[in-house]
Amino acid sequence: MKPILIRGARLIDPAAGTEAAGDLLIVDRQIAAVGPGLAAPDGAEIVEAAGLVLAPGLIDAGVFRTDVEAAVAGGITSVLLMPDQSPPLDDPALIERAERLGKPRLWVRPLAAATRGLNGRELAELSLMKEAGAVAVATGRQAIADAQVMLRLLRYAAGLGLVVIAHAECPFLTAGAAATDTETATRLGLPAAPAAAEAIQIARDLRLAREAGAPLHIACVSTAEGVELIRAARAEGQDVTAGTAPAYALLSDTALAGYRSFARLSPPLRGEADRLAVREGLADGSISILASRHDPRTQEDKRLPFADAAPGAAGSATLLALGLNLVHDGLISLPRLLALLSANPAARFGLPGGALLPGAPADLLLFDSGAPWRIDADRLPGRAGNTPFDGLPVQGRVRLLLKGGERLA
Repeated sequence: MKPILIRGARLIDPAAGTEAAGDLLIVDRQIAAVGPGLAAPDGAEIVEAAGLVLAPGLIDAGVFRTDVEAAVAGGITSVLLMPDQSPPLDDPALIERAERLGKPRLWVRPLAAATRGLNGRELAELSLMKEAGAVAVATGRQAIADAQVMLRLLRYAAGLGLVVIAHAECPFLTAGAAATDTETATRLGLPAAPAAAEAIQIARDLRLAREAGAPLHIACVSTAEGVELIRAARAEGQDVTAGTAPAYALLSDTALAGYRSFARLSPPLRGEADRLAVREGLADGSISILASRHDPRTQEDKRLPFADAAPGAAGSATLLALGLNLVHDGLISLPRLLALLSANPAARFGLPGGALLPGAPADLLLFDSGAPWRIDADRLPGRAGNTPFDGLPVQGRVRLLLKGGERLA
């Protein structure tokens, strides 16, 4: 491959928390040098960045579908694929197959199903799946109801050095629910579950993780009480991290007005106090990962009565732009956002990327943080079409995306 020199960029290294103007040189699919005034090797391709932001490619730490076109549009070079596939990723051969799904344009890092068939009862062969390429283990869209099974899972995963990614909703409280038990749900007559279902599950899993001495990641925190539990556990030194998705920082349950089934998510949208608490958690570090939870559904899945519609939404193509809303609002800095989107998931799950250092893979994103556009569900790339953000004005456009030094966008 020809060397590539990206010149005159705003270099942001989220792993180091640094920002500077300068150049970056790519040789043999790796970052060769970073700094001002770099010389171009003979035959190198030169990219004039003209002050655009250059950062590591995004690592989307939680998608339910491998959607290459949507990922590329969102500046994503690597995804953690949830085990909720058909069939579930509960076998080494399925892990190996999943890892190949995005090639050559996307790194797919499969997550091993915690239990066979994701049934919550019999543990899957985590050791063999780790050897096959699984980077962590996940309970999927549902929590494991049986505390004994969860404890055995945490001990097994800890012995293998795998992080357990847990869904945080008590299944006994959320069965049959389509919304959070708030004034909005009552007014709309929707079957609902209390927001406390999240905190109850988080509290149990935190205690079990302490008992097992296991690392734990809460996939998506969406309530004030959940954020506070994570904050307190981290303050006590427990090895726990938490993620969330842009919807829980930008939308409340008022988005359900008119029975908008595109706003039926998992977990469901919460009240305004919970939304503000999620934002505070992102700002103070209690929540350290921002993921898309990309779960595109068909029109047939969504154009149904609200309670019958499938939960989930497309999110990969809008992840960067919606994250930048938090920067434009003054909630977090741009380096902090890029840490949430790349450096932090890389560090938590032991993945390459997330840093602008010589020797790091040339998975790179060049973007214009101020470029305006409007989200149009009908025009989003990939398996998109269902998003609660349809029509929202946003800023932030990908100008160049490289995976292993090869141009994707």
